[in-house]
Amino acid sequence: MSCPICNRDTVPAYRPFCSRRCADVDLARWLTGSYAIPSDDPEDLQAAAEAVSQAPPKPH
Repeated sequence: MSCPICNRDTVPAYRPFCSRRCADVDLARWLTGSYAIPSDDPEDLQAAAEAVSQAPPKPH
């Protein structure tokens, strides 16, 4: 099995990753929302639209 981040061989202590660094990269991707499952559910779309409309504007 290869590491899903860098494709090197996995290390049992960090499986399915090769190192702590790759495990941390994966965790950061989850925490920042880089990984997402798309949805066509109307309730999800409505909730997302409401969240965007209520969010404060981002500074430029």
